[in-house]
Amino acid sequence: MTETTAPPGTEVVLARQQGGVLILTLNRPDRLNAWNESLEQRYFALLDEAESDPEVRAVVVTGAGRGFCAGADMDDLRALVETGDFTTMVRRDPPRYRPLLFGKPLVAAINGAAAGLGLIEALYCDVRFSTPKAKFTAAFSRLGLIGEYGAAWLLPRLVGRSRALDILLSSRVILGEEAFQLGLVDRIVAPEMLLDAAVAYAEELADNCSPAAMRTIKRQLIQANDSTFAEAIDESDRLMLEALESPDFNQGLESYLEGRPPTFSGLAIS
Repeated sequence: MTETTAPPGTEVVLARQQGGVLILTLNRPDRLNAWNESLEQRYFALLDEAESDPEVRAVVVTGAGRGFCAGADMDDLRALVETGDFTTMVRRDPPRYRPLLFGKPLVAAINGAAAGLGLIEALYCDVRFSTPKAKFTAAFSRLGLIGEYGAAWLLPRLVGRSRALDILLSSRVILGEEAFQLGLVDRIVAPEMLLDAAVAYAEELADNCSPAAMRTIKRQLIQANDSTFAEAIDESDRLMLEALESPDFNQGLESYLEGRPPTFSGLAIS
């Protein structure tokens, strides 16, 4: 996958590749990377490209400037109020949860405010790195809105029902340190080290883990939410037999016995 060729600062999402890791930067810093139609289209298109590119094995997403994503662009919301047509907010193709279905590891480097839709998009990522002072808020209840885009499904699974209710009902601001204690984020890193730490983690996955296995593991976790334990066991038995017969298992076992890094094949998901 090639880097973005647009003049610096003109793309709403920047892309650059570092080894097997694609780094995406939401690039509307003057608006704290507020989410609008063009940003969504560009971000999702880059995820599609990354998914089909075997050279990309993991993705890191961060924000330019002081924020990660301050939520939906208020100009867009005002325009919707004026037209009175809100169907475009909920009937979307691809859906807003498209990153949750991404078939490769997706790591968030949360460098600042993650509010409303910005919080939800961070939660769609697999692993979240944050600075101690990054600000998180659901924001919905203070705008007269509900837990949108699956927030009421995601949050209890991450932090438990009571904490999820606190986050959604109060829409209070939560700093990075508390977000880590709650389970909203997985690592706390100093601001100057944030992106490097997130990329290093993604590189570890890209260099040492089977892309096919990681894709299957991600799908297992999604599907298991709607399965009984017995069903999950049956499915894992089936998938284990497939994995044991795969070239990646042979490669993983040989590399372990020979004391060398594995050389797994890349994955192109169509």
